[in-house]
Amino acid sequence: MIDVSVTLPNSIFVQIASYRDPQLIPTLLDFIHQARKPDLLRIVVCWQHAPDETIGQFWQQGFGKWRTEQTGSWTIQHLNYGGAKIELIDVPHMMSQGACWARNLLQQRYGGERYTLQLDSHHRFVDGWDTLVIDMLESLRDESPKPVLTTYLPMFDPENHDVRKGDEPRLLAYSSFSKDGVVVFRSKKLSDWRMRTRPVRTRFFSAHFAFADGHFAEAVQHDPHYFFLGEEISIAVRAFTHGYDLYCPHRLIAWHEYKRSYRVKIWNDHTQEAKERGDVEAPWTERNQRSFQRNRALLGVDGETLPQRDFGKYGLGAERTLADYEAYAGICFALRGIQKSVLNDEVPVPAAQRVSEATWKASLLRANDVRVCVHRNSVDKHALIPGIEQPLSAATSAVVAIFDNGDTELCRKIVDAGRLSRHRNSDWLDFHETFESELEQIPAYYVVELFDHAGNMLSRVRRTIDA
Repeated sequence: MIDVSVTLPNSIFVQIASYRDPQLIPTLLDFIHQARKPDLLRIVVCWQHAPDETIGQFWQQGFGKWRTEQTGSWTIQHLNYGGAKIELIDVPHMMSQGACWARNLLQQRYGGERYTLQLDSHHRFVDGWDTLVIDMLESLRDESPKPVLTTYLPMFDPENHDVRKGDEPRLLAYSSFSKDGVVVFRSKKLSDWRMRTRPVRTRFFSAHFAFADGHFAEAVQHDPHYFFLGEEISIAVRAFTHGYDLYCPHRLIAWHEYKRSYRVKIWNDHTQEAKERGDVEAPWTERNQRSFQRNRALLGVDGETLPQRDFGKYGLGAERTLADYEAYAGICFALRGIQKSVLNDEVPVPAAQRVSEATWKASLLRANDVRVCVHRNSVDKHALIPGIEQPLSAATSAVVAIFDNGDTELCRKIVDAGRLSRHRNSDWLDFHETFESELEQIPAYYVVELFDHAGNMLSRVRRTIDA
C-alpha cells in the first residue's frame, strides 16, 4: 500500500500485467496520448520481461525522470511520460507465477486513488477515454453505489497496420462451461447502443478492461493462487457478493489485441522441461490444474467445496450470497446449469431471487463440454469399406452424436471439411462439443462417423465419456 494523505479528484490507479509483450510500450504511449488529463494517471505495470527487454527501450521512447525503489523482493522502476507517472515492478519472466499472481502484485501498490482501471498490455484507446469512463461510471450512481464498468473490447491487429475491427461497444455473453468447470464468455455487439443513455448490466467480468472506484483494488483483489482461466468468473462472483454491480459500457472506449501470435506466452516458457532444469518452481500445467480445483471449490462447481476461511481475503463477500449471484446471473455452478435467458443473451435482472429450489432447478438446462478424441488405430479397426487403409485421412466430413446412459441422443453435430481439417492430424481427431441438455441428462458416450466426399461411411467409432 502506498500511503497518500490526499486523494486527488479523478485520479486513476492503472493496473497493467505484462508478460514479454512488445506491445507494452506502444500501449502506454497511446494510453497517455489519448488521455485528457494524463497528470492524474498513476500507471503500475507488472513488467515480466526477458533479459533482452531492458529499461533502455523505455528511455528510447521518451520515458524519463528515472529512479529506482527497492520494496520487498522487487525493484520498482519509476518513470514519467507526458505528466503520467509509471511504475514498473521489475520481474524476471521465469520468476512469474501467472497472470493472477501478477495482477495481485499490482494491487498491493494501490495508493488511494479515486478510481482504478485494470488493463492488459496490448490496447489502443479513443480520444478522451479517461473523461468518458468517469462520466459513464458516475452516471450509474442513482442505481448503484458501487458500479464496475467491464467488457471484452473490440479488436485491433498490431501486425496489420494497427487495424481496428469495429467501433461499436461490446457486451459480455455466456459461451460455455469448460470441462474443468470454468464459465467461459464471449462478446457480441451491444444492440441499439447509439440509443442507450447509460451502461448495461452484465453477469460477467473482463480481466482486460475493468473500471471502478479505487477501493475495488483493495476489496476484490485477484487470488494469486489462480493461474489464468477461472479468474474472470471468480472475480465476477466475488465482486457481486462484495456489493459491486457489473455493467458493460455503452460507448466505445478502447480496442484489445486478441491474436497473441507475435508474443511469447508464459506457457511457452514455464514448461515441464524448465522445471527439470531448475528454471521454474512449477510448470504452468501444474499451476493451471490447481487453479481449476480452487475455482471449483470457491464456486461449488460439481458440488466441490472448501470452507470459505480457506480462501481468506480471496473468498466471497458478505453483502450478497453465492445463491444471490446465481439467481441474478441465471447460472447454477453445482449442477452446471444455465437458464434460457442466459443462452438468449438477455440483460440480467437486478435483485432476482429464487422462488423455490424446485422451481429453480426446473428453469435450468445442463451445460455440457464433451471432448471427442479418437485415435487412428481405433478408426482403422472399425473401418466399414474394404480397401481404404486410412479412413481418418480419407474422410472429408464427420458426424458426432452424443448420448446419455439411457441411449437418448443429446446432441448431433456435422463436422464439415474445414473443421475436420483443423482438428485432425495423422494420428488423432480431437475437438470439443459444447451443448445444452435437460438437467438430468448427463452425457455418457459418443459415436463418431466418418464419411468420404461421396457420402459413404468409412468408419464408425463409439467411445465412453470419462466422468
